[in-house]
Amino acid sequence: MEPAEDKDLRIGEHGSFSGLKDNRGMKSVLGIFFAVLGAILVYYVLSAITVEHGSAADIRVLSKAGRGLAAIFVAALILWSTEAIPIGMTSLLMIVLPPILKVVTSISDAAVGFTTPVVYFVIGAYCIAFAVVQSGTGQRFALWLFTCLGTNSRGAVLSSMVGTAAISALVSDVPACAIFMALTLPILTKIDAKPGSSNLGKAMMMGIPIAALIGGVATPLGSSINILGINLLQKTASIDVTFLQWMAIGVPMVVVLIPFAWWVLTRIYPPEVESIGDINEFKEELKSMGPLKTKEKKVVAILAIIFVLCILGTWVKPLNTATVLIGGAILIFLPGINLATWRNIESFIGWEAVLMIGAVTSLGLMATDTGLSTWLVKNTLGGITGWNIVLLVASISAFTVILHLPLPIAPTINAVLIPAMVVLAKDAGINPAIFALPVAFTASCAFLLPLDAVPLVTYSKGYYRMFDMLIPGILISAVWVIIMTALMLTIGPIIGFR
Repeated sequence: MEPAEDKDLRIGEHGSFSGLKDNRGMKSVLGIFFAVLGAILVYYVLSAITVEHGSAADIRVLSKAGRGLAAIFVAALILWSTEAIPIGMTSLLMIVLPPILKVVTSISDAAVGFTTPVVYFVIGAYCIAFAVVQSGTGQRFALWLFTCLGTNSRGAVLSSMVGTAAISALVSDVPACAIFMALTLPILTKIDAKPGSSNLGKAMMMGIPIAALIGGVATPLGSSINILGINLLQKTASIDVTFLQWMAIGVPMVVVLIPFAWWVLTRIYPPEVESIGDINEFKEELKSMGPLKTKEKKVVAILAIIFVLCILGTWVKPLNTATVLIGGAILIFLPGINLATWRNIESFIGWEAVLMIGAVTSLGLMATDTGLSTWLVKNTLGGITGWNIVLLVASISAFTVILHLPLPIAPTINAVLIPAMVVLAKDAGINPAIFALPVAFTASCAFLLPLDAVPLVTYSKGYYRMFDMLIPGILISAVWVIIMTALMLTIGPIIGFR
């Protein structure tokens, strides 16, 4: 069984309305029009309400470069969301506009994000995902899980969610989501679960992307969004977050949130059938795959090596997550391993996601340099620094969740908020990690509506509608905020974030 069509696997981790392709010409024209109009309005509104010079305490002060960057951000968000021009080309536009609008002095300064490890991490992650998918390792794991947890319909939802979360902890969210979607679609078809009306279909097709997003925060390997957050914290606050430090918060989140998310989904959408079929069918399908093939053994060995080396990176600084993953990606091409050819990988990699990550990183760093981050903090969150620390962290996490509605592009949320959180924390005399890490984690909490790329993978199959996710999404997001706050303030000081 093919894990998913290539087009599903090549969706980037950026969130977009990529499933809406009709009336392309008119949508492109309207998208470009509103991007230009939005940028112009933002620039002139900011020019009217801000001044270019003044005291450091004056919240009105925003440089001309900062105003220009705010306009570019607005244009980028509209173009990325509407796909008025290809996502990759919008990303390149974001490094052309800053020098033209005098936000920076040269295109080299505008493209600084493309020199960060995040870009190469994304390429490496696609290579590892290709090996997991094409070797059959993901499919074998999924079948094994169904045989272990049984075929009770509620248990089947849990199986798909646990499996997706486990794969997503080591491989990026979209391939993990696509693997389990491909396995469960034939099951839903077999039991005649009607798209749009089947509660089991809704629970499964929503549970898989929700589990992928939750599982993706278990380790830094789980998503490029994690690495982007870690990188921005290092660049803006000179704070290094190690693999084990991240896991100390991420793993408990997954352990709590996966069963809670399953409970919510199966209560709101109780399955209409008791069983999804005979467990022997899964056993037979698993048996038909035969013993573990050589390719699968190689994939498992490479994943194990990557995981162990990432943990060692806690003490051996050169072994940071990006370096290790890139090294693991190179391994799959070596003689004797031969898990992929460049021609295969080249067509599998979501190049638009790679370009977008580079552009978003660049915009985030420019937001710090131009003072836009400082201005945003002073005018939106500046008054909360006197609050109790619990309310502060909870408010930051909740704000990040809500921001997914106007900004359904997770990397952009990191780029906008993390530099701002560093400024806010410094003003409050608090370790910047205490404010920035909740943003880095919660950038993956995209459950309110299926606007992110990960839920769009299953949303396109028609088993649930746009607002079917809202109620379970609100409940899961609320618990996410509570768990995030509790872990950040209890585990954070133990692992060095005081």
